[in-house]
Amino acid sequence: MSKLALVTGATSGIGSAFAERLVSDGYAVIAVGRNAERLDQLVEAHPEVKIRPVAADLSTLAGIQGVADIAAAEPVDLLINNAGVAHYMPLADLPADKATELVTVKVLAPTLLTRAVVGGMQERGSGTIINVGGMIAFSGPAPSSVMPRRAVYAGALANLLAFSQTLSAELEGTGVRVQALLPGVVATEFHTRQGMDLSAVPRMSAADVVTAALRGLELGETVTAPGLEDSSLLDTVFAADLAAFGGQSPQLASRYR
Repeated sequence: MSKLALVTGATSGIGSAFAERLVSDGYAVIAVGRNAERLDQLVEAHPEVKIRPVAADLSTLAGIQGVADIAAAEPVDLLINNAGVAHYMPLADLPADKATELVTVKVLAPTLLTRAVVGGMQERGSGTIINVGGMIAFSGPAPSSVMPRRAVYAGALANLLAFSQTLSAELEGTGVRVQALLPGVVATEFHTRQGMDLSAVPRMSAADVVTAALRGLELGETVTAPGLEDSSLLDTVFAADLAAFGGQSPQLASRYR
């Protein structure tokens, strides 16, 4: 029996590359996307395998619930929370509807879809959840000279990182794996849709991002950064995080007295 993967944002970019790779690896795929025509094209391109297209808008509560219901009812072996929107702009300039869309797609949808599959995975003693974020999750300390400003987007990706790490610890010993996948700039339609021309910027291919994700799982990584050669930098960041967390005291710090 084929393993079953559910991929959101499956009609373009990293999601499409995941769907293509998983199909070639023998998975049955539930492909979720907004564009029904592109979903049909994906199915038609692979008549020899089982691809179930699900047209859903994960920026809406109804869209999330519809996919969550499917995820909870199926024996999903691999969930890839990849769907995303950018909306790169300072908070004061970000329309409320776009802020809501961004947080819904990148925070609420991964949370609820993960919740929908994790119980079944625990019962079966196996499963993998990949949350696709980005290296912008680490950009919070950047000075104002670093552009574009994108507080909501950076915050959403930072949430995905912390969510993945904490969930991985929660699930230790259950056979369920969690990975935060944090690529840098990738050659997809993602930025073009925001009116950004990055054609002159060196970019990683979506296929390479998928290769890194799958190899990262083999290496036992919870956080996979496809373009980061020196992985000890991640160890340094996370050690500093834990040092700050563990260094707190119930006493008021002397600098505040």
